[in-house]
Amino acid sequence: MKEREGLARLSLLALRKRREGLVKLLPPVVETLRGSLIERYLTCGNPNCKCARGQRHGPVWYLSVTLGPGRTTGTIVPVHLVERVRRWIDNYGRVKEHLEKISDINRELLRRERKKGKG
Repeated sequence: MKEREGLARLSLLALRKRREGLVKLLPPVVETLRGSLIERYLTCGNPNCKCARGQRHGPVWYLSVTLGPGRTTGTIVPVHLVERVRRWIDNYGRVKEHLEKISDINRELLRRERKKGKG
């Protein structure tokens, strides 16, 4: 919130430079993924298996994505893709964070344009 309030004190040039800087910090959008990576240990249901005695199978990596209220989907992630999926999820968070900041700057620029038009 403090960062948004500070935008009003910046010059137009400083706002535009900050926005350009944020755009340069964006990770590749094609390498983004919304969701959570969950490590699970499973039982197979075979009464003679080690998992029936408490030694579960795993870890099994699972991507969980919330689609809306009460609607979740997911898929198993092969071990060789776990690091990639983790990176893509991190990238999604960074894209979202930078877009929020860019949006704040654009809102401040719009406020100034609107103010200038009234005068």
